[in-house]
Amino acid sequence: MSLYGSNVEYGLHCLLHLVDPPAGAPLSSRDLARFQGISPSLVAKLFTRLQKAGIVESAEGIHGGFRLARPPADITVYDVVRALDGEQPLFQCKEIRANCVLYSGGNAPDWATRGICGIHAVMLEAEQRMFDALRGHTLAGIADRVGAKIPAKFDDLKQTWFAERTAARRRPTRGPQREKR
Repeated sequence: MSLYGSNVEYGLHCLLHLVDPPAGAPLSSRDLARFQGISPSLVAKLFTRLQKAGIVESAEGIHGGFRLARPPADITVYDVVRALDGEQPLFQCKEIRANCVLYSGGNAPDWATRGICGIHAVMLEAEQRMFDALRGHTLAGIADRVGAKIPAKFDDLKQTWFAERTAARRRPTRGPQREKR
């Protein structure tokens, strides 16, 4: 069982495409979903959460889309995790130390339950270290890592694909001609 699910993975992958969009144009959630082969409705839900968290901003309408609301160097993985999966503790202590069979009638002595549980303390420390690690990574840093692995040709194809999709959304559609009176 993973602590963070596919929402975080999908969200981060989508956000990486907003780091350097073609011509700086906003990208639609539908195009982001299609490019990655994931559900458009899921991506739309993720972007609603990311927008509420101030990570992305939208340009309204059929010609609109999403862009980062802050520089990628100012958006941490922690920010994205919190926006998409909320506040989840790494560990939930059940305080079973008070349930020992030797404590008659469930009356645990004060020494047995005083202070924070030793196991819970270790888990809180681990959680804090994990959150610190997530705060130490930004979209800009991940984009640099990913960019170092991607062949230039693939990046060019990606930029062209998104640019064509964006241009297609911006072309005026021709509806039925109205009769002049």
